[in-house]
Amino acid sequence: MPLIDVGGVRLNYAERGSGPAVLFLSGTGARGRTWHLHQVPVLVEAGYRVVTFDTRGIAPSDTPPVVTMPDLVADAAGLIERLGLGPCRVAGSSMGARVAAELCLRRPELVDRAVLMATFGRPSAFLSAMTTGEDALRDAGTKLPAEYLGAVRAALNLSPRTLADDRAAQDWLDIFRLPMPEEADGAASRLDADADVDRFTAYAQIAVPCLVLGFADDLIAPARGNRDVAAVIPGARYAEIPDAGHYGYLEQPSLVNAELIAFLSEGQS
Repeated sequence: MPLIDVGGVRLNYAERGSGPAVLFLSGTGARGRTWHLHQVPVLVEAGYRVVTFDTRGIAPSDTPPVVTMPDLVADAAGLIERLGLGPCRVAGSSMGARVAAELCLRRPELVDRAVLMATFGRPSAFLSAMTTGEDALRDAGTKLPAEYLGAVRAALNLSPRTLADDRAAQDWLDIFRLPMPEEADGAASRLDADADVDRFTAYAQIAVPCLVLGFADDLIAPARGNRDVAAVIPGARYAEIPDAGHYGYLEQPSLVNAELIAFLSEGQS
């Protein structure tokens, strides 16, 4: 993946295919290549030019001490402009969905339509507690054993249906025990991306066509919160993926991809 300078920040990106452009925005701590397992091949086959990237804060993209929501939005907008993608289709999950929504508000001329997966207009009590706990662990310099951390990640991000299948659960546990990107690459940037801010009033001003995808078993961004986001965005459509946790686009890729293709291709001749 090459590096590109976007407003003085170097971002590690990849692009595949040709045709209408789709920019994917990853969640907190996730690399751009996360989308390459299931979503990128399907969209390229469907005739799209797909761009993914590692957000600032994840090496080899630049890793400043602090990363803010305005930083993330500026990076996405800058990448669209530098690569000549706009107005393009944008899809994000979790924090990536929050960035996509802010992009729709701040730079709507760059966005043709947006897919917001596993999102929220305000954090749930559980997510707030998790964020506070993770901040406390980091500030204390506490390192949890990989075996325990992997089990916690699985429980938080996967559907109970997945965890009930021992073979599938073991495959996921093996993945979750691997170091997170920031752990492998040294000191992590601190993310200060307004995850605790209520954005429902602002989302009511979004004029870009949106699809909100909720995952039925999501603990981090519960489906009800996704429904609330869809309800406040004018004209937004809501769809819910069953038997899927926070990583629903990896757990139920066929269902997610079908929703993606249907929405992204609307109006195409």
